[in-house]
Parts: sequence; C-alpha cells; structure tokens
Amino acid sequence: MTTETMAKQAPEQDAGAIAVPRLDQQLCFALYSASGLMTKLYRPLLDPLGLTYPQYLAMLALWQHSPSTIGELGAALGLDSATLTPLIKRMETGGLVTRRRDAADERRVLVEPTAKGQALRAKMKDVQEGLSCGMPLERAELKALHGTLTRLVAGLREATANQD
Repeated sequence: MTTETMAKQAPEQDAGAIAVPRLDQQLCFALYSASGLMTKLYRPLLDPLGLTYPQYLAMLALWQHSPSTIGELGAALGLDSATLTPLIKRMETGGLVTRRRDAADERRVLVEPTAKGQALRAKMKDVQEGLSCGMPLERAELKALHGTLTRLVAGLREATANQD
C-alpha cells in the first residue's frame, strides 16, 4: 500500500484501529463551526460600531432588560461572572454601560446602558440587514433552525446544570 493510499484511507478502515466517528458527522463540530462562522460574519458589521460579538450580545440583553445584575446578565448570555465581569469592565471603559451597587443589596452589581450604549440600539437594524445578506437559508428555515437550537440549548443547560 502506498503512502498516498494510506493517507486517504479512513482511520476506521485501518487494520486494528479503533473505530471513531468522523469529524464531519459530529453535531458538536457542526455547531462549533457554525458559531465561529457566524461570529466572523458579524465582525465587519460590528467593527464600525466599536463592538465585539460578545459585547453585542451583552448589549442586546441589556436593551431587553435593564438594569440587570451581573448574575442575570450571565444567565441570559450563558456566561459565568469570571468571564462576564472583564467584558462589562471593558464596555464600561468604552462608555457603553455603567455599573453600580444595588442600593437594596450591596452584594449585587447592576449594569445598564449609558446614553452612548442606548444610541447604538438605533444602528442594530443595519447590522441585522447586513447579516441577512450572508445567510444561506430562507426565512422559514432560519426560524425553524432557531426553534430547534433554542430547544437544544434548553436541554443542554438542564443536562449540565448539575455538573457545576
């Protein structure tokens, strides 16, 4: 057998090899790839606004419910406070949000958009329109996919809740 033939042969076909699933057949890899490509698609739309993709998601959550505690924001975004706190600090330095202690409970930190952060909201239509140009699926397919992924995320959160 030539080296070229061996390189083309799938690992599960090698004599004595342990059969492993193919990478391109893994749901986890498809989701990982889609997530990375979606973030890449957003980058040129968010760069002019001075936002990273995680900052964009945080702003979406804050526009929906503000003020929010770090815990509430973390739950909405699926991020722990160790990841979220530096993100919020950078957004505060950029003038997008303010942080303050909750007067009713000093242990809680409340986050809300500043006027500059609120002003970005008006520009989100341009981001959404720009994004839709790069989508290879029809509107109905996107809606169905969103529903499926939402159910998947809910199920995975429940399945992993006891692992922390």
